Amino acid sequence: MADKITAPGIRLMREKGQKIVCVTAYDAILGALADESGADLVLVGDSVGNTALGYPSTIPVTLEEMVHHTKAVRRGVSRALLVADLPFGSYQASVAQAVESSVALMKAGAEAVKLEGDYAEAIVAITKAGIPVMGHLGMTPQSLHRFGGFRIQGKGESGQEVIDAAKSIDEAGVFSTVLELIPWELSKQITDLVSNATIGIGAGPECNGQIQVIYDILGFSPQPFKHTKVFVKGHDCLLDGLRSYAEGVRGAQFPSEENKF
Repeated sequence: MADKITAPGIRLMREKGQKIVCVTAYDAILGALADESGADLVLVGDSVGNTALGYPSTIPVTLEEMVHHTKAVRRGVSRALLVADLPFGSYQASVAQAVESSVALMKAGAEAVKLEGDYAEAIVAITKAGIPVMGHLGMTPQSLHRFGGFRIQGKGESGQEVIDAAKSIDEAGVFSTVLELIPWELSKQITDLVSNATIGIGAGPECNGQIQVIYDILGFSPQPFKHTKVFVKGHDCLLDGLRSYAEGVRGAQFPSEENKF
C-alpha cells in the first residue's frame, strides 16, 4: 500500500516537481473511490451545497453539515489527505471562531481545513493549534455576491490583489492554496512566488496540482463547464442502468429465480 499522504507530504510533492491530484468527495462511497483511484488529496468541499444538497450556492452550507459529510467521507478515505472546507460564516467573525470551527472539523475526521480569502491572522492561529490550513483565492464561491456571480478573477490590475493575498497567506503558513478561475499567467506567477503547493481549478496547467468536483469529472453534471473535463459519461451510464432496472421490474424479469432465497 502506498504511503499515507500528509500536509507536509503535499509540500514535498511540490518540491520534487510531482503533480498533485485532488478531487472532492461528499460521502463514504465517493471518498473510497477517490482514495482507491490514487488521489493525493480528497476535499470535503462546501460545494456539497450546490452539487449534492440542492442549494443554489455554497453559502447556505452550515458547519454542522460539513461535520456530517466529513465524518462520512472519513469512513471511505485511508491513504489520501482528507481536507474539509470551513463553510461561510464559520470563520469570518473572529480568529477564535475560526479555530473552534477548525477543531470541530478535525474531530470529525479531517486532517486539514480550507478557508477562502486572505485571513492571515486566522491561518496563523489555526496552524498554531496544530491544524494544517489550505488557502483558496481567485474566484472564491463564498464571495459570489460580492463578485456579481461566478466570474473570472485577477484580470488586469486586479491580479495584483490576488498576488498580494497569495503572499500573505503563504507567509501565514498555508501548506497549499487553491487558485480558482484566474488567468493561467497569473497562476504561474503566483506558483513561482509562493512556497506552498498551488492547486488549480480553472487556473491553467502551471499550478502544482489540480482539483475538480468529482461529479463534474464523472459526468454527473447535466452541463459541463469550461474549466473541467468529463472523463466518463456517468449521467448517461447511470440513467441507462436505472431505466433497465425499471423495465426489468415492469416486465416481471426482475427479480428472477437467481434472486430468490
